[in-house]
Amino acid sequence: MMLTYKLALRNIFRNTRRTILTVMLIGFSLAALILTDAVTSGMIKVMVESVTKTISGEAQIHKKGFRENLDIDLYLENSSTIEGQLAADDRVKAYSPRVIAAGMISSSYNVSSGAVYGVDGEQEATVSKLKEAIVEGEYLSDSPTEILIGRPMAELLEIGLGDRIVITLAEADTGELSQALFRVSGVFFFGMREFDENLVFVNIDKAREVVNIGNASHEIALLFHGSDIAAIDTQAVLSELNQGDIEALDWRSLFPEITSVLEMSGFSSVIIGSILFLLASLGVINSMFMSIYERIYEFGVAKAIGTKPRQLLQLILFEGFLIALISCAFGIAVGGSLGLYYEINGIPLGEFEFAGVALSNAIPTVLSINQFTHFPIYVILLTLTATLYPARFAAKIVPSEALQKSL
Repeated sequence: MMLTYKLALRNIFRNTRRTILTVMLIGFSLAALILTDAVTSGMIKVMVESVTKTISGEAQIHKKGFRENLDIDLYLENSSTIEGQLAADDRVKAYSPRVIAAGMISSSYNVSSGAVYGVDGEQEATVSKLKEAIVEGEYLSDSPTEILIGRPMAELLEIGLGDRIVITLAEADTGELSQALFRVSGVFFFGMREFDENLVFVNIDKAREVVNIGNASHEIALLFHGSDIAAIDTQAVLSELNQGDIEALDWRSLFPEITSVLEMSGFSSVIIGSILFLLASLGVINSMFMSIYERIYEFGVAKAIGTKPRQLLQLILFEGFLIALISCAFGIAVGGSLGLYYEINGIPLGEFEFAGVALSNAIPTVLSINQFTHFPIYVILLTLTATLYPARFAAKIVPSEALQKSL
């Protein structure tokens, strides 16, 4: 075995230039696969966090049918009971009840339609980024007349901090119009047009009073314990809440387009990896055949003095294995370094929309142990597979023909 190792090591460095080119081809393919998977994982993480941590939460509880058209009559009469159940569940990190109603927002200068969210300021801060999004003024306190408004809507209504706004909503069950006067206490900016242009936030008790639903809520948003929401099994919690006319939906059901992206991401990595390593395999086959043809006289002599075909097969395969190991070390170093750099600094892709989610700033890569264990194993197996054909060719060399070809 030691002799085979020494011979293989000597042989792969006979033509150093060719070996380096082969190692670079395989190594850069591995590095590209690691980086592609890291970028895809990072983009998915940013997308999921954008929709779950901004406003929506990782799951929501409603009356069935409420999400389709925000029907104000479909409210959770037993909201306090559900909240008690969530508070006692160790799997739930935080939750926030909400009153949601479509209405008219009016200033002295203009009018806009939008969705009015009644929230508990303290609880809402635990499930969304509303408090972090405040760019002017202050966050909600206990005052019933405070309102938070998005910067684009504030510009449309030509108002600022301290200005008055009239909210017109329909009362639940009766449909009668109800109005309330608020004073702008804060301006928020999420950087997502859908939220900034269409939402306002008021105290939940005041919202309940305006729409006349007592202590009920239209929605309860919640977060779960765990750092990677994409890997959390939320169904175990939500299945206990899905009873009667109540529906509890996780982010996968709330945002099916992102779920589709998740399902496609693994498939796309396989496609990209297959293309990369098909090219690398062709390079390995070509390199090994060139190496064999250069040594055909040696193989002929070796066969003539009694070397078994199995021994030649093992020698060539071991050469391929050594090339694969060196390539993996090179690929891991390059892919890991680039992945770590972009994990810290992010990839500056600018502002764009993907799968219906607005993304901006730099997208950080996400490195995982699988990228440095599974991918290199695949590379070694594929390299050995690509080496098998040249190795079998070398094992079948006829001594007399080999000696003639070498002349």
